[in-house]
Amino acid sequence: MKHEPLPDIGEDGAVKQRGRGIRTVSAFGLVAVAAWLLSAPMAAALVVGVIAAFFAWLPGASPHEPPALIPAPVLDLPDRTQEVIDAVDDALLIIERQRIVTANDAARRLFGAERVQGDFRLALRHPAAADLITSDRDTETPVEIAGIGEADRRWVMSVRHIAGGARLVTLRDRTESWIAERMRVDFVANASHELRTPLATIIGFIETLGEGGGAEDTAIRQRFLGIMMGEAKRMQQLVDDLISLSRIEADRFSTPQTPLALGPVVEEVVGVIRSGMRDDGDRDRIELTIARVPDVRADRVQIAQLLHNLIGNSIKYGKSGTPIRVLLDSMQGKVRLRVADEGEGVPAEHLPRLTERFYRVDAGRSRSIGGTGLGLAIVKHIAERHRAVLDIASRVGKGTTVTVTFPALSGDALSS
Repeated sequence: MKHEPLPDIGEDGAVKQRGRGIRTVSAFGLVAVAAWLLSAPMAAALVVGVIAAFFAWLPGASPHEPPALIPAPVLDLPDRTQEVIDAVDDALLIIERQRIVTANDAARRLFGAERVQGDFRLALRHPAAADLITSDRDTETPVEIAGIGEADRRWVMSVRHIAGGARLVTLRDRTESWIAERMRVDFVANASHELRTPLATIIGFIETLGEGGGAEDTAIRQRFLGIMMGEAKRMQQLVDDLISLSRIEADRFSTPQTPLALGPVVEEVVGVIRSGMRDDGDRDRIELTIARVPDVRADRVQIAQLLHNLIGNSIKYGKSGTPIRVLLDSMQGKVRLRVADEGEGVPAEHLPRLTERFYRVDAGRSRSIGGTGLGLAIVKHIAERHRAVLDIASRVGKGTTVTVTFPALSGDALSS
């Protein structure tokens, strides 16, 4: 049997044929639905089979032919390299043939925009840094450099060779971490010294008593024991202050949320301090003035500790017989706590450092009256945790006034 080839119907003919086929399929579909509704499932199944065969026959519907790939649009992206390196916080320089060819914003701020366009040595002005850059080897680990930009700043510098013989120089400012590390070292050294001094005194008296010195003289023995007890209590106070300071610093980012009436706390602390004074005249030195003030969000224990430290300092350093004024009032949505004495005062050059750990204006006098050098440091950290403002004003020969200003909780809640 001879099979004649099918005539080429062309694209238009195929479209027309598909159109007629779709109409035919629609008719078959209606028949299938009607057959199903008339409980003729066999007829419905037959029609569905015919429809499936028809779709398989449609031109262009073969599942074996992969879909045509649509090419992705070509994007014309700008070169954003400079934007990327400008976003880096570290100072970045690309140096080629001794000249700076690229610098980011951080480098321009550090060296000046006019200096990052020529010889790198004119910008850095640092022999050790220049030697690292001109070296044939990369820095295996970042090198610490001091004195770039400002004399007291510390930098970590690294140099990497990149394509074309250029060098990528990175400078990271680590001044803050260096200061923190130095403070930690100083703190450990000062704490060790403060503990060593009373410990040496105690050991010395124990050795004296052990060798028989004053052992038979009751008065001498009692005097030795009294000194040893005083030094031991001083060590205990120092340890307590160190622990207290550590706890306050650990909570410095956690602002107290409990509403507190400061008036009763001030009265309670002043009452405790007065009860510990031996002389009635000393008790009368503390003059207390408490106005009706709004409540504040505060930690009651820490506020009491702050008051103990401030009033205790005024008792220690104020002139004998002169008043110590404790004032609690409010103004412009703030609650103000003030402790003032009429002591010798503090020279102006010492005021900025009074809240540093172990800082003393007169170290010998401070130790002789039982000071640990941590009292005002504790006050500062308590004030910071409460988002309060600490102000210390002093005049030589006139006295010292310490003011702590707290944000008020509201204008309605008043404590008497």
